[in-house]
Amino acid sequence: MSKNLKGVLLAVGGLVLVGAGAAAYSSRNKGVVPVVAATVEPQDIVAKVTANGKIQAENRVELSALVMGQIVNLRVKEGDRVRKGDFLLQIDRNRAAADEAGSAAALLASGNDRDSARTAMDQAERDYQRVRANFEARIASEADYEKARAALESARAAYAAARNRVDQTRAGLNANRDTLAKTTILAPIDGIVTTLRVKAGEVTVIGTMNNPGTQLMTISDMSTVQAVLMVDETDTPTVQVGQKALLTIDAYGGRTFQAVVTEVGNSPILKDDADLAGLTTTSDAINFKVKANLLAPPPGIRPGFSVTADIITGTKPRALAIPLAAVVIRDSPKGEKTESGKLKTEEGVYAIRDGKVSFVPIRTGLAGDLVIEVVSGLEKGQRIVTGPFKAIRQIKDGDRVSEMSDKERKAAEAQGAGAS
Repeated sequence: MSKNLKGVLLAVGGLVLVGAGAAAYSSRNKGVVPVVAATVEPQDIVAKVTANGKIQAENRVELSALVMGQIVNLRVKEGDRVRKGDFLLQIDRNRAAADEAGSAAALLASGNDRDSARTAMDQAERDYQRVRANFEARIASEADYEKARAALESARAAYAAARNRVDQTRAGLNANRDTLAKTTILAPIDGIVTTLRVKAGEVTVIGTMNNPGTQLMTISDMSTVQAVLMVDETDTPTVQVGQKALLTIDAYGGRTFQAVVTEVGNSPILKDDADLAGLTTTSDAINFKVKANLLAPPPGIRPGFSVTADIITGTKPRALAIPLAAVVIRDSPKGEKTESGKLKTEEGVYAIRDGKVSFVPIRTGLAGDLVIEVVSGLEKGQRIVTGPFKAIRQIKDGDRVSEMSDKERKAAEAQGAGAS
């Protein structure tokens, strides 16, 4: 007889024996459902929300080109530390300087025109007063009087127009001076050049409604670092400012950093959100932005590092708790309905007493990873059904059950894992 055939026969014989044993056990325990049970007891419950995100500086500035021109002097490189007011880069200023000089000359000319108009107005005022006196003395004619008055009004209008032209040219000069000043880029804050997007010799363009202008660089103040997180809409209501967060940063494996939630967004995150670039395009789920400041950021931390956070949304020491797997939500046995006509549901567990189960409605509270607080309905020390899942779905009030031994429970768990 070959070894392979002998092995097959032995395997078949083993299965027959196992089947016979199972049948014998079933006949002795007919109508008894084997279940996994647990005891209602006080436990420490920690509720948390897990979210992914990126590290960012709380205070950072994205510098964009405000004037058009060639970059003729680039003084910094990525990673440089700068202080507020430091010179960063120079855009060609020749055209802006010429416009500023032209505006200055135009202002000077308009000032001279204003002074000339004022002199003419003063002379017209004196002529008018002299002609009026002569007219009142019946020396000058009425025509001369009307002519002198018209000349005065014309001179006053010319002077007012000259003053307006001075204001206009002064505004133009201020605008050109502002443009000239914007060709020189200075650091707006203390920080680090975390992103540099241009090189010397490139030409900058001004942004329009449909096209953004040239992005020059990003300066980040890394003295205050925050994690910008994506929190699912179902978890957002439990997250509040001031809650503690435990962060794990991929770049610092094995370490946990403490943080405090400082901001919870009120609007869903857009797919083009700059803080979470690369994360928001991978899912259609609705998420909200949550920011948490690190209490002690590690040296050398950089914007863009990937981070995972556990936000602690609640804790209860020694609260009466049960496994989440034990909680059953079933339709109302009395057929009660809501105002909208839907069948009401009730939350509860199957309690074990004298080898039988009965459904006990409960009210739950804070939920942890694997356990949930029981506010009412159960007492300390009660035994409840926690599995298997198939048994919980099938048993009913009054059914007889038997609690599995550890060995049976492990076998059932292994079978369930194999089936999945």
